[in-house]
Amino acid sequence: MTLTKRIIPCLDVDDYNVVKGLNFSSISNVGNPVFLAKKYNDSGADELIFLDITASQEKRKIVKLLIAEVAKTIDIPFTVGGGISNLEQAHDVLLHGADKIAINTSAVQKPQLIEQLMDAFGKQCVVIAIDAKRNYTVSEAKNIFVHNGKKFWFEVYIYGGKYATGLDVITWAQKVKNLGAGEILLTSIDMDGTKNGYDLNLTSAVVNNVSVPVIASGGCGHPQHMLDVFQISDASAALAASIFHYDSYSIQKVKKFLQHNKINVRL
Repeated sequence: MTLTKRIIPCLDVDDYNVVKGLNFSSISNVGNPVFLAKKYNDSGADELIFLDITASQEKRKIVKLLIAEVAKTIDIPFTVGGGISNLEQAHDVLLHGADKIAINTSAVQKPQLIEQLMDAFGKQCVVIAIDAKRNYTVSEAKNIFVHNGKKFWFEVYIYGGKYATGLDVITWAQKVKNLGAGEILLTSIDMDGTKNGYDLNLTSAVVNNVSVPVIASGGCGHPQHMLDVFQISDASAALAASIFHYDSYSIQKVKKFLQHNKINVRL
């Protein structure tokens, strides 16, 4: 039986507003997170992801009261990330209505936190967010790709895409899976906000090298892009922001397009 593919809107939140940018910069306000959460819940989203995108960079705690407000308006699985760096903060976020915890910066800085979260809350609650960017300075130690004659590898970034880590994405994805990640949220910084489609090389490479569900993220501008990522990789979900925030396509229209093209989705 083919597993149902999930369609997941994302709320990137900064200073109580949902925002959207290009390549993790040029940020502009989109709307109210509580209003948009309810809109997506009522229009058929399978899950919702809420990311406080400046919490880690500003070294502050996530906005818990806003999380609680969003949680009250929805009845679908709710993943929350941003600035979560220890078990106490994760527990707090879950108490305020989240179903899953997403970490990125703190996972890179303290990989043992992944195991601690798994032990405390269960693997199903642990989502590791990986922000990836192409690096054209290659070495033999990396997983090398070639496109249009250019060699590159995928590097992990933290602090909202501001800092390169030197970590190879595929190697890191395998490590977080072994440490207890229940799911990976994989975002292409190169494609973020471009509306030109997901990075299919990136998504396929990670999906093919880990045995946990992978959410494809970064670049969706058309239902065809979701179809592409599901046909070319075995990603379990497609995340999108721009096409839903700006009402380019409704969630139901996307799902009907996918179903018409023989992708198993929940209508």
